[in-house]
Amino acid sequence: MSKLDFIDQRLNELKKQGVYRILPINEGPCANIITLQGKPIVNLSANNYLGLATHPRVIQAAKNAIDHYGAGAGSVRTIIGNQDLLEELENVLAAFKGEEAVTVFQSGLNCNIGVIQALTDVGDLIISDELNHASIIDGVKLSKADKVVYQHSNMAHLEELLKTKRNNYAQVLIITDGVFSMDGDLANLPEIVKLAEKYDALTYVDDAHGSGVLGQGGRGTVDHFHLHSKIDIIVGTLSKAVGVIGGYVCSKKNVKEWLLHRARPLLFSTALPPAAIGAAIESVKLLMESDDLTKRLWSNAQYFKNGMLNLGFDIGHSETPITPVMIGDEAKTMAFSKALLAEGVFVSGIVFPTVAKGKGRLRVMLSASHTLSDLTFALDKFKKVGIALDIIHP
Repeated sequence: MSKLDFIDQRLNELKKQGVYRILPINEGPCANIITLQGKPIVNLSANNYLGLATHPRVIQAAKNAIDHYGAGAGSVRTIIGNQDLLEELENVLAAFKGEEAVTVFQSGLNCNIGVIQALTDVGDLIISDELNHASIIDGVKLSKADKVVYQHSNMAHLEELLKTKRNNYAQVLIITDGVFSMDGDLANLPEIVKLAEKYDALTYVDDAHGSGVLGQGGRGTVDHFHLHSKIDIIVGTLSKAVGVIGGYVCSKKNVKEWLLHRARPLLFSTALPPAAIGAAIESVKLLMESDDLTKRLWSNAQYFKNGMLNLGFDIGHSETPITPVMIGDEAKTMAFSKALLAEGVFVSGIVFPTVAKGKGRLRVMLSASHTLSDLTFALDKFKKVGIALDIIHP
């Protein structure tokens, strides 16, 4: 008997449930068409909303950064990893987002696990939406503050918690996703801001799926709702619409100063590599120059959503290009994903624990890089597989 036999037992249980998966291996760039096992496949699962991961200017900026700065930063930011290129990225992001200051982290996850614990302490309270991203949940767990959860986007429940608990704490921090990544719906930021002002609470929005997608020129969910200066902390990512890797936090300058002293991912993990920084700068500059890619993304999303509705699929209540195709049963969800792949379309199945049991879905991620031919092909395959699995009817 091996001490790790229990792992085999757990893996076998996943196989019995029909949710065991083998990771696909992409043999080329993350684009509208990818290569899996030597075959061209329509890719409907990337977060590369605007296609910037393969934009020629972005690729060239990465190469230029390597030539000048080398392959790695060589240190955490607080020692000698704070290169001038990283400072430039923060300035460009602050200008793009229309915020006072920006602090760049190694990922969006690192933003949440670093910022939440740095801002809150014993004697504080965190109030978090029940469908917030896993990185927020982990960040909240690392805090010494007390924690409560409000029902998803239920403003009456949020106010009830504020009313009964606010006077018991020094600081209260309301945390929400801007765009909820599994369903594609938006947080009710205008009402959250009103409640925060009424009860003297801080506001924290993770806008990973809103940046580059919503607002003027892709400036995000806060811009979409015209709430500049009303949100205390805005988290964004450089790995989705920007097409590279990394995360950033918009805040007041004094908050940035504090994070540079107390946010643990900045203190204990090497800074972003120069290639990623140079590429991200160029991507943001492209967003500032034109909103053509954002408009194309939304046009593609509308075309695909209309097609799926006409076929009879349940695509939930998404308000963004994130398009969940609701299946329910976990095993059937994974079978649908596998059958689509055999037909030349890659869409990842999302099952427990990423979503609640019985809420399995395929999550379609549209991109500006998709052609109408790509999307028409995908719709035809969804129809074929959906009928075969008795999810829709001819």
